[in-house]
Amino acid sequence: MGNQILKGKRGIIFGALNENSIAWQVAERCHAEGAQLVLTNAPVAARVGQTEELAKKLNAPLIYADVTKMEDLENLVSQSMEKMGGKLDFVLHSVGMSLNVRKKIPYTELNYEYMHQTLDISAMSFHRLMQVLWKHDAMAEWGSIVGLTYIAAQRVFPDYSEMAEAKTLLESIARSFGYHFGKHKKVRVNTISQSPTKTTAGSGVGGFDAFFNYADTMSPLGNADARSCADYCVSMFSDYTRMVTMQNLFHDGGFSFTGIAAELMENFKDPNA
Repeated sequence: MGNQILKGKRGIIFGALNENSIAWQVAERCHAEGAQLVLTNAPVAARVGQTEELAKKLNAPLIYADVTKMEDLENLVSQSMEKMGGKLDFVLHSVGMSLNVRKKIPYTELNYEYMHQTLDISAMSFHRLMQVLWKHDAMAEWGSIVGLTYIAAQRVFPDYSEMAEAKTLLESIARSFGYHFGKHKKVRVNTISQSPTKTTAGSGVGGFDAFFNYADTMSPLGNADARSCADYCVSMFSDYTRMVTMQNLFHDGGFSFTGIAAELMENFKDPNA
C-alpha cells in the first residue's frame, strides 16, 4: 500500500505496453497511491502488448487511441471524463516510435517519410493531446501533465538518431504549452528526462546494452530504473509539486551533470606513467 497521495485524483496513462514499460510501472504506482485511471495505447498494442492484462489488474478502463488522430484523442478524453466522473488531474504521455531506428537506417540517410511519422507520433502528439485537453476543458485546476523524454535532446547520442529531434520538439512543446496552460488554467506541464531504461522501445536502439552500462558507470547513483521513474511521476502528479511547471527534469542518477566518472578514467590512464 502507498501513502494515498493521489487519492481522489483521476488520470490517463499512455503507453503501458508490458511490465517493462515505464508507463506500466507508473500506472501501478498511481493505482497504489489511490488514483483512478484510464489506460490508453495504440490500437496495434491490442495484438503485441499486454495492456488489457494491466487494465483488468487495476480495474481501469482501456481506450485505444491513435495519437496521430484528433478524433481518437477527443474520444479518449471525453470517454475518460465520463467513465471517471469528472475532470482529469494528471496525464502521462509516454509515446515514441521511429521506423528509421527500427530499420537501422543511418542518421545521414534518413527516410523523411519515416521521419515525419517519428515527429508526428513522438512529439506532435503531445501538442495534439494538450490541444484536446484544452478545448474540452478536461484538466482540473492545478492538474499535471508529464511527457517522458531523454537527454539526447541536449547531447549527441549517435544511435538515438532522429528520436533526438523528436525529444527536443517534445520538450519545447512542454514549455510553450505549459505557459498557456499555467497562465489560463493553472495546469502544469513538465518533461522527465529518464536514464536509459530496459524497455521494449529503449532496447531497440542500437548498442543499447553497452550504453546502458556506460551510463550506469557514469552516474553517481547509477541508472534510475522504471520503478523509480514511476515514483517520480507520482510526485509530479501530486499536490507536492504544484508550483513546478515548464521544466525538463533530469531523472538519471546524476548522469546529466557528471563530466567523467573515476572508474572510466582508469581506462585512459597511461600504464607507463
